Amino acid sequence: MVSFEEFKKLDLRVGEVISVEHAPNADRLYILNVDIGGKQIQLLAGLRQHYKEDEIKGKKIVVVANLDPATIKGMTSEGMLLAAEHDGSVSLVTLDKDIPVGSKVL
Repeated sequence: MVSFEEFKKLDLRVGEVISVEHAPNADRLYILNVDIGGKQIQLLAGLRQHYKEDEIKGKKIVVVANLDPATIKGMTSEGMLLAAEHDGSVSLVTLDKDIPVGSKVL
């Protein structure tokens, strides 16, 4: 179990995917550049089997913006996007209204 105080430490933000490219030497990974409100971060996401590049670019997504950077296949990921998975199908967590980039997710 995670306490409410621990959960509040997560900085969940609305981000907009600015660019998407294939990660070299990684058949499942994309490199995403995401605007989280006045700052762009790089995310690595294992979405290539689930989305084409043009299906992700321009989407507003939910990002964990305060994770320690992680090195994956020699590349840095500066956060994490939220997605749901069921029976091998993956869906990005998106917004149902037009909320500005950088807005805090409560």
